[in-house]
Amino acid sequence: MIAVLFGAAALIVVITLIRAVRIVPQQRQDVVERLGKYKRTLNPGLNLLVPFIDAVRTKVDMREQVVSFPPQPVITSDNLVVSIDTVLYFKVVDSVRATYEISNFLQAIEQLTVTTLRNVIGSLDLERALTSREEINRHLSGVLDETTGRWGIKVTRVEIKAIEPPPSIRDSMEKQMRAERDRRAAILNAEGHKQSQILSAEGEKQAAVLRADGDRQARILQAEGQAKAIRTVFDAIHQANPSQKVLAYQYLQALPQIANGQANKVWIVPAELTKALEGLGGALGGLSQMAGDTPSPQASSDASAVEREAAEAARAAAEAAQEVTNEVRAAEAQATSGSRPAGLPAPEPVSPASLLGDTTTEGRSERA
Repeated sequence: MIAVLFGAAALIVVITLIRAVRIVPQQRQDVVERLGKYKRTLNPGLNLLVPFIDAVRTKVDMREQVVSFPPQPVITSDNLVVSIDTVLYFKVVDSVRATYEISNFLQAIEQLTVTTLRNVIGSLDLERALTSREEINRHLSGVLDETTGRWGIKVTRVEIKAIEPPPSIRDSMEKQMRAERDRRAAILNAEGHKQSQILSAEGEKQAAVLRADGDRQARILQAEGQAKAIRTVFDAIHQANPSQKVLAYQYLQALPQIANGQANKVWIVPAELTKALEGLGGALGGLSQMAGDTPSPQASSDASAVEREAAEAARAAAEAAQEVTNEVRAAEAQATSGSRPAGLPAPEPVSPASLLGDTTTEGRSERA
């Protein structure tokens, strides 16, 4: 019997010690009531209570907490229903008020967030709601902090996790974005084509200017070369002081080249070739007299050789003229069927002696 009493007394002492000693962990506060009335708040560490009189009402976590609310349908100002997910960050700053001012502060915060979010989104259209998340977060945080302050709760941050418009609106937005990107691409392509055309035009302009400048320089150099060549030939002829016979000889040498042209179908040789040569020689002689053209001693010493070459050239020209005359007569006879036109007299044959005529006599008189 005595052992049972001692055992019961020991059990009562152990239970009393357990109920009297409380160890509170860090970042937690326990609200203690004495006989149903708030007595004190136990801080982290070892605490003693009055057994069977004091009792712990709630254990409040003082750390910052994160709560994610389910998606809530919200109607915008342009009558579109969007689904919004929110994330709330809060912490309890007064465990007594969080225990006695409201029965379930987490549910109260959730409902307050939903109503405030509907008020804020209801005053915005869809485009502004999608682009004004920071503004919505600040507005929600201010309203919640002001309301939950009397509950001993501090709302540190409110974040909108997602805003989901209806599927049809998403398709329209994708089409609009695609059209906007296509427009920007077209503008960039047009700008690039414009710059390319401008650069090409500038390059062609510079090339044309340089080409014209090069052509001008080439023409100037060519003209200067021709002028220098003509001046050199003129000086050489003036210094050589050629006589009338030499000029007539040069003319006779040029006659076959005139006859050999591809465009010369018919070459009319005048009957008075001797007179023509005499007139040409007289004109050239007059020019030589005007310029003070007198044969030099070296030219006089070679007069006999020049006369021989002139005679040979005259004979060759006379033979060529005779051949051409025969061909002309044959063509006229074939065209008129044996009758010669009255207005076209027959050309007289030209002999080499007639070409030189008085030229030899004049040369001999000059040598005398």
